[in-house]
Amino acid sequence: MLTAKEIRDSFKNFFESKGHHIVPSAPMVIKDDPTLMFTNAGMNQFKDIILGNHPAKYKRVADSQKCLRVSGKHNDLEEVGHDTYHHTMFEMLGNWSFGDYFKKEAISWAWEYLVDVLKLNPEHLYATVFEGSPEEGLSRDDEAASYWEQFLPKDHIINGNKHDNFWEMGDTGPCGPCSEIHIDLRPAEERAKISGRDLVNHDHPQVIEIWNLVFMQYNRKADSSLEPLPAKVIDTGMGFERLCMALQGKTSNYDTDVFQPMLKAIAAMSDTEYGKDKQQDIAMRVIADHIRTIAFSITDGQLPSNAKAGYVIRRILRRAVRYGYTFLGQKQAFMYKLLPVLIENMGEAYPELIAQKTLIEKVIKEEEESFLRTLETGIRLLDKTMEDTKAAGKTEISGKDAFTLYDTFGFPLDLTELILRENGMTVNIEEFNEEMQQQKQRARNAAAIETGDWITLKEGTTEFVGYDYTEYEASILRYRQIKQKNQTLYQIVLDYTPFYAESGGQVGDTGVLVSEFETIEVIDTKKENNLPIHITKKLPEHPEAPMMACVDTDKRAACAANHSATHLLDAALREVLGEHVEQKGSLVTPDSLRFDFSHFQKVTDEEIRKVEHIVNAKIRANIPLKEYRNIPIEEAKELGAIALFGEKYGDRVRVIQFGSSIEFCGGTHVAATGNIGMVKIISESSVAAGIRRIEAYTGARVEEMLDTIQDTLNDLKALFNNTPDLGIAIRKYIDENAGLKKQVEDFMKEKEAALKERLLKNIQEVNGVKVIKLCAPLPAEVVKNIAFQLRGEITENLFFVAGSTDNGKPMLTVMLSDNLVATGLKAGNLVKEAAKLIQGGGGGQPHFATAGGKNADGLPAAVEKVIELAGI
Repeated sequence: MLTAKEIRDSFKNFFESKGHHIVPSAPMVIKDDPTLMFTNAGMNQFKDIILGNHPAKYKRVADSQKCLRVSGKHNDLEEVGHDTYHHTMFEMLGNWSFGDYFKKEAISWAWEYLVDVLKLNPEHLYATVFEGSPEEGLSRDDEAASYWEQFLPKDHIINGNKHDNFWEMGDTGPCGPCSEIHIDLRPAEERAKISGRDLVNHDHPQVIEIWNLVFMQYNRKADSSLEPLPAKVIDTGMGFERLCMALQGKTSNYDTDVFQPMLKAIAAMSDTEYGKDKQQDIAMRVIADHIRTIAFSITDGQLPSNAKAGYVIRRILRRAVRYGYTFLGQKQAFMYKLLPVLIENMGEAYPELIAQKTLIEKVIKEEEESFLRTLETGIRLLDKTMEDTKAAGKTEISGKDAFTLYDTFGFPLDLTELILRENGMTVNIEEFNEEMQQQKQRARNAAAIETGDWITLKEGTTEFVGYDYTEYEASILRYRQIKQKNQTLYQIVLDYTPFYAESGGQVGDTGVLVSEFETIEVIDTKKENNLPIHITKKLPEHPEAPMMACVDTDKRAACAANHSATHLLDAALREVLGEHVEQKGSLVTPDSLRFDFSHFQKVTDEEIRKVEHIVNAKIRANIPLKEYRNIPIEEAKELGAIALFGEKYGDRVRVIQFGSSIEFCGGTHVAATGNIGMVKIISESSVAAGIRRIEAYTGARVEEMLDTIQDTLNDLKALFNNTPDLGIAIRKYIDENAGLKKQVEDFMKEKEAALKERLLKNIQEVNGVKVIKLCAPLPAEVVKNIAFQLRGEITENLFFVAGSTDNGKPMLTVMLSDNLVATGLKAGNLVKEAAKLIQGGGGGQPHFATAGGKNADGLPAAVEKVIELAGI
């Protein structure tokens, strides 16, 4: 029986023998494509080639790509764990042709690999082909069907509808018919009862799709019409986990060696056995799946957070923790302990897991502990909601309450339902769904973009010339209109551009496009599918005219200074803190820089100062920039260049060197470090477990900050009569203040004692109850102290009520002895009702309670109301 590793290797070897170049998996987290957060298909890393934005270096390519599908069109999250074949993270085996071979080769090689190499039984295989779409003028894909007929009987070739057999990249863009290969893994007796043909695409867990061959031959325009692609593309994707299931004779992906070691570890940890209890099995499958997703996301640079991709990862982690908490009794952090098993299974294929092990463990553990605290909070809130609902004579809690638990506290609906069932209660699901729908609509409205078709003026691709020029003559290749948040903008693609497009943490350039007719402002430059796009509020009236593309040089220079400073900071942090420091993110703007890095404790003030001194010494040394442009990646590694985890590098790269600082980088930099001026770190903080963040200023911003500090010091000195030693003067005033404060405290204690004695002499005894009333302007702390002192001296029948003001704010205080509380009196209820007379509210314990308000004039009446309510 082939192992998972052997299966992965056999696929690559087969397509290498067919002339394919084997490329590494791209990161699962996508950083520089605004249209996607995660790699959800093997073709993502080739989008720029498929769209024609970049020429293909290799006409034939194959790989095993790690993918994540949890949001948007491809959302498998809720199925994960409940069935045998859906996953959040999965591996996609794929082969591509960019304008080379097409349907015939794709189909024949798929058959050869599955049947001749892997020895799958051909009788158990089915192929689907696109049945056509008359409304779009598309006929059945007879070409693909004719090739399949060379290998399969006609009753194993099935027509598929547009949903299943016409693949589209999005609402617009490359698309085409596809042909899915399905396999029937049922036992012989079941196959004899009903044909596999009748179960294809009917969600049968043992009759499943394993490979999709996509024939991209059209381009979908904004008006939904189709036009033929000039260069046809083959894009195939085969589910690695499903293939392992088929080859290893299993009926579930989770029974293969991809997941079994993890499931055994989870079972041992929770003292259970996989396969004995349905709910526990689901929980174990969820955890086994989700730990892979979380670990790989962190290695690719995406930490759990409350925004965008980070929120997705946090949600997946919390889903796993919740299943462990509810069904496996895991009340403490546990998932981080599974990392060694994951590394043992997948570390050889993905060595980044080994390199990042400590960071992954720390991040997961902290996230688990945080969510477990949230769960406890949610349970307390739900208990209160159930109590209030029962008190109202109902057994159904509102959907709004359930949604608040879900949305604010991350408390899943199914856990809410489980706890309610245990208490004989339910939730208004319809109301919950309405709240959820409203939230989704708000999110959709915020993110909705209307995109027009590209208007092509001339063919060609963009050449970036911004490393050498800030002005360059250019022509518009194509443009389109976009609408977002009621704003109309335009995206412009140039043949040559000096504008740096936002990537690698550096913001995009701004500037102008100048022709003999007009000047158009460029408000931002971004990358979309590796294509630099210039964003404007206005379209040139003469888009065909040649123009000068001019970058805002002040902004560029400030960005370059901050970007170069991040490189120097990185090197200095390694020198001061240790070689474990790795960049985990950055933001470079004209105003400041932000640098995230791995480190497992707070950076001390002394260490920050050392880092600053090292960086500023290198700035004063005016080290010239050494740029290695477009060099082979192996040569870059020999130079000692630092690569970032989670970045996708090509065969040829750019390296930036300032002395001992050598890094892979595509950003803009100063010609020499002296141009940075100076670096000043303004903050150091934690952003996640094991991740610290430094924010800093350079150049003129440092001068501005120093000016502000100097002005502040001058103002302070003026307050202290321009003393030459401000520190001594401030310490003197602090000491004097402390002495005066001690005198005031002593005076207040004397006043408390005197007031207490006066109150004891003026006790009114009513029906055996010792009533003490007080109305005076006193601090709340003084009234509280007197109340407790009286309670200590009068242990029975004490009824103390005070109306006091502090800085004009009224307060009502009630203190009762224990025997009065035993008769049914409750201080909290008394102040709550009486506080209405001071336009306030409050509460507390049965023996002691307070209430604040707005109307001090109502205090005497409120004091009398307390006594009246007590019935004394």
